[in-house]
Amino acid sequence: MKPIMERRNVVIRLAIAFFALSTVAAWSEPGSVASDWHEGFNNKARLVAGRATRDQEPGLYAGVDVAMPEGWKTYWKSPGDAGGVPPDFDWQGSDNLASATVLYPAPHRLHDKAGDVVGYKNGGVLFPVLVTPKDASKPVTLHGKVSYGVCKDICIPAEAELQLVIPPDVGTSDELSKVLTQVPGEKPRPGIDPALAAWRLDQSSGKPKLVLDVETAAPPTADAFVEGPGGIYVPLPKRIKDDAGKAVFEVDLTDGVDIKDLKGKPLKVTMIDGKGQSETTITLE
Repeated sequence: MKPIMERRNVVIRLAIAFFALSTVAAWSEPGSVASDWHEGFNNKARLVAGRATRDQEPGLYAGVDVAMPEGWKTYWKSPGDAGGVPPDFDWQGSDNLASATVLYPAPHRLHDKAGDVVGYKNGGVLFPVLVTPKDASKPVTLHGKVSYGVCKDICIPAEAELQLVIPPDVGTSDELSKVLTQVPGEKPRPGIDPALAAWRLDQSSGKPKLVLDVETAAPPTADAFVEGPGGIYVPLPKRIKDDAGKAVFEVDLTDGVDIKDLKGKPLKVTMIDGKGQSETTITLE
C-alpha cells in the first residue's frame, strides 16, 4: 500500500508543479517581466514591462494591465457625459525613474442607463507607460499607486499598489508593442487612421457649437471625443451626418460648459473608427 501512496503523492506534486509552470507561462512573455496580480472586487491589476516599438521608435515600456469580467467596463481619461472615474497613476516611490508617461489606447463610446461614457470593455485594458530611467545601465524599480473605476450596473472605485523591478536588459514585449499600435498619434496613417479634415465654431443660431469634419474610410464606425484643458468638461460630440469618406460631429458648447472657459485654450480631439485612430489639438479663437 505504501508504494502506491508514494506514487500517488509524486503524481500530485508533479501536477501541482505543472499547473504552476503553466500559470506563469500563461501570464508572461519570454524576456518581459510582470508583477503579481493585485486582486480587487471583480477586477485585478498588475504591471508588465519590456522593450517595445511605437512609430518605429524603440523604447522601454511598462504597462498597467487591468482585467475585468465580461460585461464590466472601466473609463478613459475623459469619462464622458454620464460621469465616471478616470484612471489615476502615481509613480512616487519609484527608484531610478526620470519619468513615466501614461499612454491611452483608443477608447470607445459605451452606452448605459445613465447615458454615454467613454472607456473600455471586453475583459480589460492595458495602459502602456513610456519609462525613462535616470541611469539606463541600472534597474528601474517601478512603484505605482493606481486608482480607477470598474462598472457594470453601478460603479465601484478600485485601487492597486503595484511594484515591478525592470532590469536594464529586459527583453521585448509583443503585448506592449501590439497595444502601442492602438494609441492615437498625431500623424494619421493615410488610408488607415481617421483624421480631422476641418473644424469650425458655429455661432449662427446664437448657441455656439463646435463642428468636426472627420475624414474616415469607415464612416459608420467613426467616433470623436474632445478633451478640455485642465479637466474642463466638454460634452460628447453628436454625429449629425455621414458622407462618403467623412463623418460630421457637433459639440454643444452650451451644455454644461461655458465657451469663455475654452477660448484661447487647447482642445484635444481624438478620433476612432473600425480601422484606426488619431488625435490632434485645436484652439478656439
